[in-house]
Parts: sequence; C-alpha cells; structure tokens
Amino acid sequence: MLGSRGAVLVRGLRAVARAWPWGARGRSLALARAAGAPRRGDPGDRPSSSAGPAPLRRPLSLSAAAVVDSAPRPLRPYLRLMRLDKPIGTWLLYLPCTWSIGLAAEPGSFPDWYMLSLFGTGAVLMRGAGCTINDMWDRDYDKKVTRTASRPIAAGDISTFQSFVFLGGQLTLALGVLLCLNYYSIALGAASLLLVITYPLMKRITYWPQLVLGFTFNWGALLGWSAVKGSCDPYVCLPLYFSGIMWTLIYDTIYAHQDKTDDALIGVKSTALRFRENTKQWLSGFSVAMLGALSLVGVNTGQTAPYYTALAAVAAHLTHQIYTLDIHRPEDCWDKFASNRTIGLIIFLGIVLGNLWKEKKTDETKKNTDSGTEN
Repeated sequence: MLGSRGAVLVRGLRAVARAWPWGARGRSLALARAAGAPRRGDPGDRPSSSAGPAPLRRPLSLSAAAVVDSAPRPLRPYLRLMRLDKPIGTWLLYLPCTWSIGLAAEPGSFPDWYMLSLFGTGAVLMRGAGCTINDMWDRDYDKKVTRTASRPIAAGDISTFQSFVFLGGQLTLALGVLLCLNYYSIALGAASLLLVITYPLMKRITYWPQLVLGFTFNWGALLGWSAVKGSCDPYVCLPLYFSGIMWTLIYDTIYAHQDKTDDALIGVKSTALRFRENTKQWLSGFSVAMLGALSLVGVNTGQTAPYYTALAAVAAHLTHQIYTLDIHRPEDCWDKFASNRTIGLIIFLGIVLGNLWKEKKTDETKKNTDSGTEN
C-alpha cells in the first residue's frame, strides 16, 4: 500500500516538473491527471456503471417523420412544408392515379411500372407544391389553430419569398415529369393547376371545400388513363373520377373534424361544420355513391371476381370506419382518416388481380372454343 502511494507521489512530482513552464494552471492539471483523472476524449470519458447508466441512443427508425428529423437542419422546414413527414396526403393523391393506370393495362398484364413510378414522383412534387400554396394562403389562419401553428411559414421558419422560390422549384420539377407524357395528357395535367391554386381559398367562401379538394386530388383518375391510352374514355374515367371525389368527401370530412372548434372561431368553413352531428349519415351516402361508381367502372372495363371481392372488402372497411368514428375525438379522426390509404390499396390490388384474371378466363374460353370447333 505504501509502495503504491509512493509511486503515485513520484509520478506527480515528475508531472509537475514537466508542467512547471506552463504556470499554475498547467501544474494543477498535471496533478489531476497524475491522480487518475481521465483526459478529454479518452475512453475514461464514458460514464462508469457507478456514475449511472449511459445515455440511451435514439432507436433507428425508417418512418417518414424520422427521416425528415435526421435531414440537415436547414432542409427540415422545407421538407415539413412539403409534408414529407406526413406522407398520407401523398398516398391519397397517388392512389387514384394507380387505379386508372391499372385499369388501362392490357388484359392479363400488370400495370405499366414506368407510369406508376412517374406518377409517384409527380404525386410527391404536386402534393408538396399544393401544401406550399395552401400554407402561403393560410399563414395567418394557421397561427390561430393549435394543430397548424407549428407549420414552417406560420412559425416563421420560412419567409414568404423563400416559399415562392421553393414553390417555383417544385413546379418546375413537376413540369419535367408532365412533359414525359403524351400531348393530350400534358394539356390535361396543366389544366389541374387552376384547381391546385384556388382550392385553399374555398374554405373562406363555401362549406364544401372538401368537394373542391375532391376535384383536385382525383385528377389523376383522368390523367393515368390518358397517359397509357392516349385519351380519356368517358365510360371509364368519369365514373372513376366521381368515385374518387366521393372518397375524398369521406376522408377529408373526417379530417376536418379535428379542427372544427378552431375553424368555427376564426371563420373557416368545412363539411365538418356543415354536417355536424349528421356526419355519419352523409358519409354513408358518399360511401354508397363511391361503391356504385366503382361497380360501374368494373362493368365498363369487364372486370372479374377479384375486383368485386376488393369492392366488398372496401365496403366492409368503410362500414367499420364510419360506425366506429368518434367525431369529437381528434385522435380518432386522424386514425380513421389515415386508414383510407388501406382502402385505396385494396382497390388497386383488386384492379391488378382482376386484370390478371382476365387472361386466365380468356385462355379457358379459347380452349373451349377450339374444342368445340374440333368436335
């Protein structure tokens, strides 16, 4: 024991002698190190088990919100302005495009993957542009609503000029995607820009802004078919477009119930305020209209059993969604709203499988025909 203390004393004297030219601060630091104090950056900097548990590392997450949070700090407000942290809106814009592209595929074939990827890119860009326009129009309203007060423009993270520049960049990229389509589709896609710009104003003048959003968000039901076929077939595109509008009235009315108290105070209108306690009856009517229009689409495109099975699943989903909806609980409204992505995916899956089923039926019919001819 005495020997170890002597060794420590000798080390201390040597350290002081080496640090003497650096003054009193150097001598005290040398003594501390000789006594066993860890150096900054040494492994000893890590807390020992006796000093308490080490801080937990943030778990790795691939969610959209986590990806946005991990982006460089200057980019985060722009990514949040595009709502990349909340991709449900992009899905709801994209899915009607997939329905249309799937229906336009040749019997027995998968949808055009190039078109699906092109429209997916366009959906991200146009949803971002739409949210930017919406937040520019609504920056004063957003400051007064609890749920939207933290949006980048309302919170002052992005200036009006910066949002204009960012909007121009998004629209330029979206134009590049549009120019990959045929001339008919380019003109049709450009026509939707008027709806994108004017939709945010509708909540100031009508209790039916969700209807205008339906016209805007389901434009892809027209555009997807024309991109594949060269033009719109009214017997397919119009009922498909109508069904999408009914769908939007369902999910966005549910969404609007989250903000109805703040909306009533600041003078913003919505179908949630129009329907009030009669919301479930209205949503049920929209659901019947949506399913009826989708059934007509199936008849006009010669759809098969998988498609109608998917419609039955959608009917069950809508029934459960509306029956269990609590319009007075914002959390439940958000959950029900977000679950509509499942509805869109079920319809797309039904279209794809129904189209592949056509090939099977065609082959069987051809074999039966050939057998009859030989006999």
